[in-house]
Amino acid sequence: MFSNQQETILITIIAVYFVFLFGLSLFVNRSTKTYEDYNVAGRSTKLMPLILTFVGTAIGGSILLGYMTKGYLFGMGQQWLAIGFTLTSIVIAVFLLKRIRLLGEKYNMVTLGDFTALRYGEGARVPTVISILCAYSAITGMQFVAIATILNLTIDLNMTTGILIGWVLLTLKTYFGGLKSVMLQDAIHGTIQTVGIFFLLFVILFMVGDWEPVAENARNAEGGNMLSIFNIGTSEFLVYMLTIGAYQFVRQDVWQRFWAAKDSKTAKTGFWAAIVLGFLTAAIAVVIGFLGKFGLNMTNIDPALIYYEIIGQVLPFPLVIVMLIALLATVISCADSFFLAASSSIVNDIIKPRVGHKASDKKMLTYSRLSVVIVSIVSVLLALYIPQLVTLWITGSAMLVSGLLAPVLFGLFWKRTTKTAGLSAMWGGLMVAVAWQIAGHPFGLHPVFLGLPISIITLVTITLASEGEKEHAMYSELKKSS
Repeated sequence: MFSNQQETILITIIAVYFVFLFGLSLFVNRSTKTYEDYNVAGRSTKLMPLILTFVGTAIGGSILLGYMTKGYLFGMGQQWLAIGFTLTSIVIAVFLLKRIRLLGEKYNMVTLGDFTALRYGEGARVPTVISILCAYSAITGMQFVAIATILNLTIDLNMTTGILIGWVLLTLKTYFGGLKSVMLQDAIHGTIQTVGIFFLLFVILFMVGDWEPVAENARNAEGGNMLSIFNIGTSEFLVYMLTIGAYQFVRQDVWQRFWAAKDSKTAKTGFWAAIVLGFLTAAIAVVIGFLGKFGLNMTNIDPALIYYEIIGQVLPFPLVIVMLIALLATVISCADSFFLAASSSIVNDIIKPRVGHKASDKKMLTYSRLSVVIVSIVSVLLALYIPQLVTLWITGSAMLVSGLLAPVLFGLFWKRTTKTAGLSAMWGGLMVAVAWQIAGHPFGLHPVFLGLPISIITLVTITLASEGEKEHAMYSELKKSS
């Protein structure tokens, strides 16, 4: 793709960039003194860093690479990838954010496991951790694949080697950094990726010029009207809504950022701003893929390489470097956030309940960092097993949604939900989804189509068949707040 001289320049710049990020992690590490500093940034994050960390976490390698490929192959109907997570994010902002923030403040929460343990008892921590690890290890592994893809296409590095390099570099950076470092770097990455993706769209629109030939090509394309937002199958639409969309409700990294904000107003304003920026960025990614095929007439290329083909065709080499850095920024900002979300579940929900108050803050920091290593190993194995970007994301999301969505939402809003019902729903939904995934989706059914309904039915049936339990004290706290 590039000449030997250009490859040398790219290798040098990428290496310097990683060294800079690692140095920044070490610098921030000097001010990370406590367990809460490492996992929830001391609960003191201000508005702009919060907005950018929301965006940086939401828009990862799968968005820029996976969504562009989807737009190239299937047209504007793939906007439901962006619409799905945007609609659920709006519901979170309107109905859930205040409750999540209040409970986090009142009970000093660090993870989703803190909530499920509060609502359903300490036994709920284990299925919560398993669900979180299924999703976040998959999503973290997806970022390793994205880094490997970048290295493969720019310097012709073997994919397996690239995955292992990404694994080592991101593990080291996250190990020393913690959430304070992640949020600082997300402020940098969020700015780079947002400016970069908007800039690329404007360049493509300028080169395409007249819109009418683009629209005509899309309307006459084989397989249907690629210009229509409704050019998507029912099954595909439901998979997006029940995985990528529904997954937003139980995204531990989002809950942790609600708790990391300095106050409730900052959390709310930051999240709304991030919803807008996140939707625009994701939607533009689909549009760029669409324009690559029907505007720039790039028809004889590998769809998975659409991002690289476009920037190589429309930009001079110095700007190609900038756009590759923008892509790296999106990948890195997601990877370290998901690292921390998964590792905090291990240390907070598995280790901490067993060591109790006997462990010092220093010891808990050590446990937190060791948990990062554990998550990294699971993630790299998944990256080697399922290297397809969006497939990996949807698979992990299905595990999380099947195991946690119903217990969390019913637990937040339905006072009558019993502890036994919540626990049974967690285990039932998760185990069915995992078994169905291992079996290879028999009858063409995605795991979420079985796992989530079974979780809901189990929870409702056991609750209605049980004697009512004493109302949990958390509902009194929520009532006082409203």
